[in-house]
Amino acid sequence: LCGSRPAPRMEDPNLKQKEREKSADSQVSGSGEEDSGAAGESEMEFMRNLLARTLGLGSEKPEKVLDELTLEGVARFMQSDKCKNVVCMVGAGISTSAGIPDFRTPGTGLYANLQKYDLPYPEAIFEINYFKSNPAPFFTLARELYPGQFKPTVCHYFLRILKEKGLLLRCYTQNIDTLERVAGLQQDDLVEAHGTFFTSHCVSTFCRKEYTLPWMKEKIFSDLIPKCEKCSSVVKPDIVLFGESLPARFFSCVKSDFQKIDLLIVMGTSLQVQPFASLVGKVPSNVPRLLINKEKTGESGSFMMLLGFGCGMDFDSEKAYRDVAWVGDCDNGCLALADLLGWKKELEDLVKKEHARIDAKSAAEAAGSSSGAQPTLQAKEKKKSPAEEN
Repeated sequence: LCGSRPAPRMEDPNLKQKEREKSADSQVSGSGEEDSGAAGESEMEFMRNLLARTLGLGSEKPEKVLDELTLEGVARFMQSDKCKNVVCMVGAGISTSAGIPDFRTPGTGLYANLQKYDLPYPEAIFEINYFKSNPAPFFTLARELYPGQFKPTVCHYFLRILKEKGLLLRCYTQNIDTLERVAGLQQDDLVEAHGTFFTSHCVSTFCRKEYTLPWMKEKIFSDLIPKCEKCSSVVKPDIVLFGESLPARFFSCVKSDFQKIDLLIVMGTSLQVQPFASLVGKVPSNVPRLLINKEKTGESGSFMMLLGFGCGMDFDSEKAYRDVAWVGDCDNGCLALADLLGWKKELEDLVKKEHARIDAKSAAEAAGSSSGAQPTLQAKEKKKSPAEEN
């Protein structure tokens, strides 16, 4: 047996097919590695470009988007064919002239005047965890700031004129006072980034029963903590407190709007609350940005910008090419811009007309309430008359 010829091997009929498949897999794998390598190089190039743009390395001063970095330059841009889609970002500063305090102004801001609520720290009144444990301070403040007690400002009506001129793509607001709606903007015109008083929900994850604005208003002005009729948990207006996610509409609109934007106007916000503040950095590099505010804001260092926490607005450096700051009262800023656009009289007339309409409506409602109460009073008097005669 030792010297005999080895028995012939039985060839596996599937062997050749397996070898072909193995070879094909190898080729695909090789191709995948090449694609991966190309993608890796592309990502590396992207990071290099990002670093260069953010840190200003190896790049020349960009070409100016505006013919002049002034309010006049912005006005001329708005009157050109280049400006068709304006996005506005607004904060508490556009409502202060209506009598609603902003948050951070020393002495007069909301955070500086919350001592009576006995809070551990001012921001606690707007934190979801604190709200769940002690909702009373929030509802006391809500009664003072409740929608329907204030009239829109010049800024609000400037937004309306932008809409009527066909320029307003969207208004992103941090405010919960609903004055944009009162001024004439519709739901589709708005992204209420921090929510709204128009609807309310039970805070219980397992319930989430919805309640209307009249229901919530009745509870708040009756000095009652609104409780769910189904599970007895607290009911909260659909405003976004610290610790809660922003509405889904915020993210969906950002994705589409900031691809179409031609001009960004930022008014009355400190740009300190994320992720709202980050919208300034989502504007394409060839889109001008106008800030109307009592102080310059949105500027940030290169390192913070690189980490994604900055807005990167540049008003004063040698490389400034698209950002304009108008520093002062927001109403005056809107009037100044409207004047340059030839809209000032139209804006002033609109404010006067709408305020008169709101005053007339309030007077009619007050008269209706008093006349509705009068019969009740007379009925009581009539019931007392026989007793008095006796």
